Amino acid sequence: MKFVEKITLIIYSNIMLIIAILCCLLVFGWLDMGAVGNIIKYCLTTDPASKIVLGVSVLFILLSIRCIFFDPTSKEELKDKQGVLLENENGKLMISKETIENLVASVASGFESAEEISTRVELDRENNVKIFVNLTVSSNAVIKDLSANLQNKIKQKVKQSTDLDVKEVNISVKKVAPEQEIKQA
Repeated sequence: MKFVEKITLIIYSNIMLIIAILCCLLVFGWLDMGAVGNIIKYCLTTDPASKIVLGVSVLFILLSIRCIFFDPTSKEELKDKQGVLLENENGKLMISKETIENLVASVASGFESAEEISTRVELDRENNVKIFVNLTVSSNAVIKDLSANLQNKIKQKVKQSTDLDVKEVNISVKKVAPEQEIKQA
């Protein structure tokens, strides 16, 4: 969020808080309705105060319309959500998170002892890639060796295919699949 948007949001929120507190005080009878009515009447009938109230009211209407109808996410934030934008002298290339996730899943499915694979990719502003892999392994898998090999293969494949450096490959083994019983007839 931009600095100006943050400041306007803070001001808007504080004024709404004050109005809400005043309404509560009036409802509970802790504030005299006549006094508040006189202040409001003064602000709306005197020349300089009414122009200030009108200006503030128009500003609040515009801020409210902006908050209701316009998405505050910037193009930069959308880019971070979608993927990595690479540029060179020939043009631009957008590599989506989904593409990287599919690439990681294809690498992981190449391992016989890896089953039920799900992946998630996180990107930061410097295009650093963090990969999270959840999987079920077969009962004969050596988890330590499998995870080390899988991490290295994923890093190599992502680097080879996208030219992105993977900072982390985090593997979570959710469960070990039970051994399949072979029934002989």
